[in-house]
Amino acid sequence: MVVNGDEGHAPRRRTQVERRAATRAALLDAGRDLFAAKGFAGAGREEIVERAGVTRGAMYHHFASKEALFRAVYERCEEEVLEQVMAAAAGARDPKEMLRRGCLAYLEVAARADVRRICLIDAPAVLPTEVRRELAERFGLGAIRGALQECIDAGLIRPQPVDVLAHVVLAALLEAATLIAEGGDERTVAGVLEALLDAL
Repeated sequence: MVVNGDEGHAPRRRTQVERRAATRAALLDAGRDLFAAKGFAGAGREEIVERAGVTRGAMYHHFASKEALFRAVYERCEEEVLEQVMAAAAGARDPKEMLRRGCLAYLEVAARADVRRICLIDAPAVLPTEVRRELAERFGLGAIRGALQECIDAGLIRPQPVDVLAHVVLAALLEAATLIAEGGDERTVAGVLEALLDAL
């Protein structure tokens, strides 16, 4: 009997690579859900593997520790945040407007419960300083440095040490996002951040 075009062939079995990828994705999804809901300390290994539908051995095959799983979840979260920030900044009339749009988009994205918990609250406590610096360079800091350099090149910001300025702007942005995450008024915080960017 033919069903939906199937002529009696058994469904194709997934390859080992596909099974590994599916297991890793399930662990990342489960980890993200639980880290966002319960925090790093509150999310137990057994709960993570149960939510993912895999064994504890499978978890340790992919991630040497719960900290390693958290780092992978954090990286994925930061990648998504950067994509959304860059999308919001695209189409700006000049580099300074691009920087402003990107910063305000970050505040909006960082207010989400999962981003707030994983990126703003737990990451500084869980990840070593050198790891956070490396990841900051790949994500926010690199983008901010590039935008500031474009602003300086276009004469929109007075020339100054761009690397130092990028660190200061990132610190202000993270603190502003943390204030909002802790219940601060988003419009007030965003207004102060915009004034700071204008003052550059």
